[in-house]
Amino acid sequence: MRKEKLDQHFEKLKSEEKIFFNYMHENYPLIKKSNIFLRDIEYAVKHFFELKEIKLQFEDVEYISNKFIKSLESAGKITKLDNKTWKVDQDLAEREINTKETAPEASLTES
Repeated sequence: MRKEKLDQHFEKLKSEEKIFFNYMHENYPLIKKSNIFLRDIEYAVKHFFELKEIKLQFEDVEYISNKFIKSLESAGKITKLDNKTWKVDQDLAEREINTKETAPEASLTES
């Protein structure tokens, strides 16, 4: 696959970062101060694009994943621990929060 196309896929991944991390969070822990591993990111990237019906060769997945990891490091979202491990410095996945009010509605009655 040409580098231009891979760079487009990287930009797509970067623009859908929250969606990607919410998807990734379904299978991998993305809790602040936890570790995240290279292979986990690579397989999440591969499957994320497969859901979009985009098949990537593994060398393409590696290229996109490495660029994505570098962008996350630059943004201070992860910190490199070694060549295959990073520490999560921010909550990357949004968690569902119940914001519905649970108070019963007041009923209006005439006296």
